[in-house]
Amino acid sequence: MRVATDIGGTFTDLVYLNENGRIGTAKSDTTPPNFEQGVLDVIQKSGISPQEISTFIHGTTVIINALTEHKGVKTGLITTKGFRDVLEIARGNRPDLFNVRYEKPAPFVPRYLRHEVSERLNYKGEVIDELVLEEVKAAVEQLRSEGVGAIAVSFLHAYANPSHEKLAVEAIKEVWPEVAVTASHEVTKEWREYERTSTAVLNSYVKPIAASYINKLDKHLGEIGVDGNKYIMQSNSGTTTFEQSKETPINMVESGPVAGIFGSAILGKILGEENIIAFDIGGTTAKCSLIDKGEVKVTTEYKIEKDDRNAGYPIKVPVVDIVEIGNGGGSIAWIDDAGSLKVGPQSAGALPGPVAYGRGGENPTTTDANLVAGRLSPKNFQNTVNMDAVKQAIHDKVASHFDISVEEAALGIIRIANSNMLNALKLISVRKGYDPREFSLVAFGGGGPMHALALAKELGVKKVIIPIASSVFSAWGMLMTDLRHDYIQTYIRRVNGLNLDEFNKEWNQLEDGATSQFAQEGIERDQVVFGRYADIRYVGQEHAVKVPVPNGSMDAEAIEEIVRRFHDLHEQHYTFKLEGAATEIVNFHLTAFGRVQKPEIGRLEKVGDNAEQAIKEIRPVLFEEQGWIDTKVYDREILNAGSLIQGPAIVEEQSSSTVVYPGQSLVVDEYGNLIINTGV
Repeated sequence: MRVATDIGGTFTDLVYLNENGRIGTAKSDTTPPNFEQGVLDVIQKSGISPQEISTFIHGTTVIINALTEHKGVKTGLITTKGFRDVLEIARGNRPDLFNVRYEKPAPFVPRYLRHEVSERLNYKGEVIDELVLEEVKAAVEQLRSEGVGAIAVSFLHAYANPSHEKLAVEAIKEVWPEVAVTASHEVTKEWREYERTSTAVLNSYVKPIAASYINKLDKHLGEIGVDGNKYIMQSNSGTTTFEQSKETPINMVESGPVAGIFGSAILGKILGEENIIAFDIGGTTAKCSLIDKGEVKVTTEYKIEKDDRNAGYPIKVPVVDIVEIGNGGGSIAWIDDAGSLKVGPQSAGALPGPVAYGRGGENPTTTDANLVAGRLSPKNFQNTVNMDAVKQAIHDKVASHFDISVEEAALGIIRIANSNMLNALKLISVRKGYDPREFSLVAFGGGGPMHALALAKELGVKKVIIPIASSVFSAWGMLMTDLRHDYIQTYIRRVNGLNLDEFNKEWNQLEDGATSQFAQEGIERDQVVFGRYADIRYVGQEHAVKVPVPNGSMDAEAIEEIVRRFHDLHEQHYTFKLEGAATEIVNFHLTAFGRVQKPEIGRLEKVGDNAEQAIKEIRPVLFEEQGWIDTKVYDREILNAGSLIQGPAIVEEQSSSTVVYPGQSLVVDEYGNLIINTGV
């Protein structure tokens, strides 16, 4: 069987798919700092035999946690003479324009650990000054005496010619074989020296952490008898081997969240839905991404710790274009200094968790508010819920401040959370030139089904899909992934007068490199599939647009088609196009997939409307505009394919609840997904 595990901020999820296409799930608490223990716990809880696992896929928050909490290793930097302060200088674009006290983010490598060496290439990659290896060795000795645990190497124009970086790495290994080293060309061959240096530094910063974690996980899995293929989820929505992930762990920065986005794209293909908004609400955060014509959007403009006050730190590796906000089931409701109600970004997490968990939590959360509003049932919790304590917390922290009832306060918390999530959904749709009415919403995570129908109404989305295993859907998405590597190469050429022989040769070299890397990972050539993109811009512009490029050898007609696509995409992104203007290629982007055999998804055995037999109870539920309504509550496990439910209704499963509003209707499809017509 194929097994996927996903470590979240609150829970560790598991989904397995056996050879008959049957799906099973399990959830257990996340166990920081020993995250691998949570994985072992959830495998044990699932009841599956470790020896039966032929493929194990893992998504983890270890890398993003180490970065955001600044708990990586002490890192040094070796760079080109004159560029010691590139991390300090960074970029001049201030997100908080009118803040006179604005400060740039402090570099991960302080100045005394940044060393310059003599070497220089020009922008074509031609050698101007040879690398002085003695200076590299002297810098390494100095860094060793300072007690660093990792070294990053980033030389000017190494994206065009990495020979000096390769020589420097060899010299470092000769002097100090044990130290973790990252050369910038190993993680990205895209230009921009600041972003490239930042990426190399952050990869080195977490490299020993990643190696330690993956080695421990691998060891423990081996001890319980898991000896099948083992893969790690990457931020580009594909997987890679345990060994490769230890070399470039920065590719795991959004390891867990992107799996659900990819899963949504796969589910869309199964259901014949090409345009999808994927929406994931977990215990700590809400995440969303847009899938246009079946294609998951990938960007290299990713930053950590970026918000409206901070510029953040760039990571120039391919990451699924995802918007993430601090709103989830465990998000705390609080009153700010101006007396307004806020929800998040602070989270109660797994410990102490919401008040309902009974683990000492004193602050009301979105989960507590949904309990009071009748959208969640106390019977669905693993522990006995003290509803009096839940109501008291909402009264003391929210209701008393506004002099309203506990129920009104609970609904206020839900509406504020929905408002925050709506803003995130608009960022990936309306703000990028897409009409949400042309998309279906796939909602998952523990809280996704609970909030999705209200948000869909606001956005004008006509159809909402609640997938099977919705609360662990990110792990389900991992089961559907292939091995994936992205190869980005800066190649600045005017389109007019392009040398087609050189152009095609560059693509062929990228594809040959991808084929050889997959061969090392045991993937045959006939299982490798390529997708090509080019970053193109108008001459004189700073920003570029990612344009799909045909496979195979390209002629003048193909180039004309690429330019046509660029004009159309530029108009979609920026509302205008300059048809007669000169255009310029900036980067090649090759995505290479190593296809992995995946089982077919099983269909529900029982067909026929049995909604009435699946009713668990009728209970009052508080809706935004209608107030309290006696609402039928259905058991999702019992529902057959073809079952039809009219709102208002609640469909409960083990770790989630779908809230269907009045005027909306739900049908169960042949795979067990809930397809809801929002009535918009």
